[in-house]
Amino acid sequence: MFIDDSTRSSNNVDRSARNIYRRLEAHEDFPGAVTESIFLLLVMNLTATQNWRIDVHHHVVPPKYADDSLPIKMPDAEEQLGSMDSWHIQAAITSLTPRVMLKNLTRLRAVARDCNEFQARRTRDHGSRFGAFALLPLPDVDGALEEIGFALDVLRLDGVGLFSSVTDRYLGDPLFDPVFDELNRRRAVVFIHPTHCEAPEPTHLHAPPFVVEYVFDTTRAIVNLIYTGTLKRCPNIRFIVAHGGGAVPFLAQRMAMMEGHRGARNVTGVLPALRSLYFEIASTTSSFALRSLQELADPAHVLWGSDLPFVYGARLKEEVDHWEHYDGFDDAARSAVETGNALRLFPRFAPPTDI
Repeated sequence: MFIDDSTRSSNNVDRSARNIYRRLEAHEDFPGAVTESIFLLLVMNLTATQNWRIDVHHHVVPPKYADDSLPIKMPDAEEQLGSMDSWHIQAAITSLTPRVMLKNLTRLRAVARDCNEFQARRTRDHGSRFGAFALLPLPDVDGALEEIGFALDVLRLDGVGLFSSVTDRYLGDPLFDPVFDELNRRRAVVFIHPTHCEAPEPTHLHAPPFVVEYVFDTTRAIVNLIYTGTLKRCPNIRFIVAHGGGAVPFLAQRMAMMEGHRGARNVTGVLPALRSLYFEIASTTSSFALRSLQELADPAHVLWGSDLPFVYGARLKEEVDHWEHYDGFDDAARSAVETGNALRLFPRFAPPTDI
């Protein structure tokens, strides 16, 4: 059996195996057939023992917007692929950080178009490794409707990314109704990511905003989508909520108390609405969070996410270790969270079945 270039660079092979192949190939004491056999054994071992994942929470920023205000240096495509391989990520659905829009509020349409075309190029160059959620220029609703058409019909991106709030308006605000109606018509996949926000100055709270503020901004968005009837009105949208849904699992019972309340007379079916959502688990892999999430969400609605490259190194290792040692999922459910559930939303990443 001979190994062609596509096998040598297989997405399912750890880079360490490919490096070993190159060293063996260059060594005069190892004939080609022996080198190929050793490599095939490495491949078989790696693919049998490693879990390869679809990462639905994975960020990119075009170089022209990756300035010193970002907390890290943004990787290029090859660095990103190397990182994905090291964390056993088969494919990543990329999205933009809210920082890009918050720094460019006077030219939202141009920035959204730049970012979506950047994502589309990466997807074209590495189609089996990358998908993308389109960035919309909200609160510019007309611009957002135009960008939905361009991103999904022309660029063929995989879905749309929305931030939990935009200029103090939360998802579910009537201003955004035309956007949600169009996404519902298209049966779109929508990824909800927390906006970058800090505690109001009068509170004198100065803990890092990711600890509490991002979590509750996400939660407010989900509450508002239910309170305004947006989730009920738009049943065809497949919503993915970042970070395990914020505080939604813990507050689900309290949210259900809106039903019949005099201040929420039109709210019904809260728990079924919450269970219709998908939840990705970046920064939510400890048993504290996952057990609460499992009480609310069907395992088929839980997705794997990393938050790379903003979460990386020792912190990401700790989160992955939590996930790999968590005992609340059996093997089938764990595999579904890592790949199978995402494949139902993004079937183009399914491996070919022909041999």
